[in-house]
Amino acid sequence: MKIVVLDGYALNPGDLCWDAIAPLGELTVHDRTPREQVAARAADADIVLTNKAIVDGEIISQLPKLKLIGVTATGINVVDVAAATARGIVVSNVPLYGTDSVAQFVFALLLALAHRVEMHSDLVLREGHWTTAPDWTFSATPQIEFAGKTFGIIGFGRIGRRVGDLAHAFGMKVLANSTTRSQMASHPFEWRAVEEIFAQADVVSLHCPLTASNKEFVNRALLKRMKPTAFLINTARGPLVNEADLADALKNGTIAGAACDVASVEPIRPDNPLLGAKNLILTPHMAWSTKDARARLMDQTAQNIRAFLSGSPINVVN
Repeated sequence: MKIVVLDGYALNPGDLCWDAIAPLGELTVHDRTPREQVAARAADADIVLTNKAIVDGEIISQLPKLKLIGVTATGINVVDVAAATARGIVVSNVPLYGTDSVAQFVFALLLALAHRVEMHSDLVLREGHWTTAPDWTFSATPQIEFAGKTFGIIGFGRIGRRVGDLAHAFGMKVLANSTTRSQMASHPFEWRAVEEIFAQADVVSLHCPLTASNKEFVNRALLKRMKPTAFLINTARGPLVNEADLADALKNGTIAGAACDVASVEPIRPDNPLLGAKNLILTPHMAWSTKDARARLMDQTAQNIRAFLSGSPINVVN
């Protein structure tokens, strides 16, 4: 059984090992695989593991031995699931590994927006502002308390629910939108329509999957509904947001700030309008990447392979 990892560096840049997967077959790990090399590298593979390397219908048609595509992530948009299904190829993912890490990162971003801690530290350590201050304290930006504010969540899956729990712990009122209200039954949160959440929340955080129907749903019209003091956070998928509209909203003061861990195209292109935006924190799709989360991802991927080899595959998406 030949196992080929197309882009192993994202999962394991050197601080983990492949010992959980190596005994399951003849393992070949590539740090990165350009599209033009995917078919050649996976030509004899029974199992292909991919994080962001595209395995589309054209590629699948060139892999006669392929039996399992394991996505070493939650999102499966890198695989043509329909083409795999038509060939009888199982597609699996890892849905649970990053819940706590991503939720934690949401609040790292929100705390950064509320307090600008690193900026103030630089003002003290590198620019000497405290040594010359006329008072015993100073603040270069407004300092914002969360208690009593309203936190809006778009997408109430595992990560959305965990983020809601953390917001609630900060003393915030939580409004959420989900495709099924039953998901909210065991939480002290209130369901609202998307437009209501954008209008009422002091913070809106995106946690919905990207679909054909919600691409760029966060646009100029929806941003105009937000309070001028509100923040937008996106740790989900870049194409959920019209980036030019968000950059304009930040430039014009339509909203107070935003924090994004994702972009419409990754790596981000030099002409992306967010790169010049005001009052924006932009990080390189890293919310998922704690060592703890990646170790869980490695272990669950191994479990997916073992289950497949035993004839009872798990975490199957087709």
